[in-house]
Amino acid sequence: MNNPADHLSEIVGDPPAAAATHALHDRRELALVAVERTRMPMVVTNPRHPDNPIVLANKAFLYLSGYSADEVIGRNCRFLQGPDTAPESVAAIREALASEHEITIEMLNYRKDGSGFWNELCLSPVRDEAGCLNYYFGSQLDVTARREARELQAAETRLLRELDHRALNVLAVVQGIVRQTPADDPKRYARTVQARVQALARAHAALAEGGWTHAPLSRLIYLEVEPYGAQNVSIQGPAVRVPASLVQPIGLLIHELISNTAAHGALSRPGGGVSVYWADDPEAASVQLHWVEHGGPVPRLGQAGGFGSRIIEGIVKRQLGGNLHLNWPESGLQADLSIPRSKLDRPLGSASGSGDGAHIPTRGTDRSHMS
Repeated sequence: MNNPADHLSEIVGDPPAAAATHALHDRRELALVAVERTRMPMVVTNPRHPDNPIVLANKAFLYLSGYSADEVIGRNCRFLQGPDTAPESVAAIREALASEHEITIEMLNYRKDGSGFWNELCLSPVRDEAGCLNYYFGSQLDVTARREARELQAAETRLLRELDHRALNVLAVVQGIVRQTPADDPKRYARTVQARVQALARAHAALAEGGWTHAPLSRLIYLEVEPYGAQNVSIQGPAVRVPASLVQPIGLLIHELISNTAAHGALSRPGGGVSVYWADDPEAASVQLHWVEHGGPVPRLGQAGGFGSRIIEGIVKRQLGGNLHLNWPESGLQADLSIPRSKLDRPLGSASGSGDGAHIPTRGTDRSHMS
């Protein structure tokens, strides 16, 4: 059987038009028609003229940019740039033009109406037969949808990692609570562990309300005191947003204060109450938070710090980087907390590594009513 390839050399015909010297004029017209009618935005610029102006722009480019032909021809392509176009992208294009090299770059451009779009620009030098630079050919592609999809995917990946990080932190904190809560009394142990785990759940509810980025301090405090009688607690202070990494520790801190108040302090008897208020301290660059009880039983004297007070101290000093002062006058517990403003002003939703979960101190003998 004969091989068809053996007969290729016998085929006689004209060479393709793109390779035919006599078809040069037809090729030029064909190329112009193709550029004009293609759906890809294209321009041709002339670097031999001052400021490398556009000398040809197809309909797709005019449609993409929103400009008319009269507004485009004779101008440098930089009119597509705007306030948020990256200077690095502009510098890269400038360097490619100076060195007469090709470049493909993704940059933010702007239409005539001011709306932005992400443009994948491909810029190539066009040379004559002698190798001299005659023109630059530029094609554009609106990749806004592609970029947004890519950014959404990256955001989802970051969110999944963050959720995984926080889930592991919550489990670690729960394990610490279960392991280190004093277990002398089984019923009291079960009740205390359950209450602390529920406090973490309320903190996460506040975080969910803030889109997993932050929680208002006032809302976080309210959710923790509400199960113990929010009508007897005054909450007042300027708007402060707690970043996601600190919602869980501060929620547990407030829980330790309110649960102690309900069991042994002002809320353990009718007529008692608590005032919680905070304010900015510009000189100390901190937020000063005060917890003041009134109307409760007179605290017992000579009490050592129990597990609950050590939780509070560990959170304030180790995680918040602040200061804590606990005092028991006859009117009841007074807790003064100082939280650095930088801890509350840092980017929302940022993780802080192993310090992200609430600190659980080393177990000790619980000799205090603050359990």
